[in-house]
Amino acid sequence: MHLPLAVLLSDLVLYALAGAAAGFLGGLLGIGGGLLIVAALTVTLPASGVVGPEIIHVAVGTSLAGMVLTFGASTLAHYRTGNIMAATWVRLAPGMVIGTLIGTQLEGFMSGVMLRLAITLFCAITAWRMGFGGEKTQREHGYTPSSHWLFPSGIGIATVSSIVGIGGGSLTVPLLISLGVKPVRAVATSAACGLVIACAAAALNMLLRHPGTHAVGQAQPWGLIGTVYLPAAVIAAFASTLTARAGVRVANRLSGQALKRSFAIFLLIIGGIIAVGG
Repeated sequence: MHLPLAVLLSDLVLYALAGAAAGFLGGLLGIGGGLLIVAALTVTLPASGVVGPEIIHVAVGTSLAGMVLTFGASTLAHYRTGNIMAATWVRLAPGMVIGTLIGTQLEGFMSGVMLRLAITLFCAITAWRMGFGGEKTQREHGYTPSSHWLFPSGIGIATVSSIVGIGGGSLTVPLLISLGVKPVRAVATSAACGLVIACAAAALNMLLRHPGTHAVGQAQPWGLIGTVYLPAAVIAAFASTLTARAGVRVANRLSGQALKRSFAIFLLIIGGIIAVGG
């Protein structure tokens, strides 16, 4: 399917802007900004030939694939600051691989309406927790949690993340902070965990998911592999690498309730776009 040049260019600009914002958020908050990509795709995918309930499935798959470079860039930047907790990551990562497999399969069985509702509710609940949750008691800077409970926690985080199209940072960061980890170390470790989820989910969505994603009488959209729309994933991912380091620099300088509440408002807006998009 061939798009008019003006439509194609406007879509590419939107993907680049969403990717740049996602990269900054990845460095700042340890999240992949996947909800931004999902929201952008729910608006643009119909013009590319993806229609009906499959829009949200392709948006989720593309978001997760695009976050591979986002998390790669932010993980490298955080690694250079020495804030990634290797012992904690080793406990979480194996469970996250398993959870990604579970979540990818569950997401495939959900209808488009159910998936939109799940993502919207996730945005609302996470916004409330981030905006109005109480402050957690923090331990010394060098504290590194290594409980065996981190493994099942990783399964749960990755299952939810694979369903809604995120890298898990909005779940991993609150978990680590609740365990007494300093926010900057929680953000850094979350970015490294998100890289695991993104890589596993991208492979699964490209290789194992092949739903009907185009309208009757229309050709298969160019660049669509499984439920990953490559043009959007590549452009958003590349743009994210340009802004991830800036987010990391800000993360090492800023924190506070005002920032969390601003992000809560952002989540509510994104949830609304996803709920009515497509």
